[in-house]
Amino acid sequence: MRMVKGARRAWRWWSMQAMAAAAAIPFAWGALPGELRDAIPEGWLRWITAAVLVGGIVGRLISQGSDD
Repeated sequence: MRMVKGARRAWRWWSMQAMAAAAAIPFAWGALPGELRDAIPEGWLRWITAAVLVGGIVGRLISQGSDD
C-alpha cells in the first residue's frame, strides 16, 4: 500500500475537507443548544451528513490543481 501523490497537501483537498466535516457533524449536533436542535428535524442529520460525503466523493474525482 502506498500513499497517494501529494499526500502532504491532503488537507487542501475538497474530499478530505468534506470527510472531516462529515465526521464533525454529529459532534456539532450534540453541541447545539436544545432549542436549536428542536428547530431542525432530527432526520435531517443523516441526510446532511450523506450530502457532505457525496460532496467528498465528487471532490475526490475532479481535478483540484496541478500534480507537481
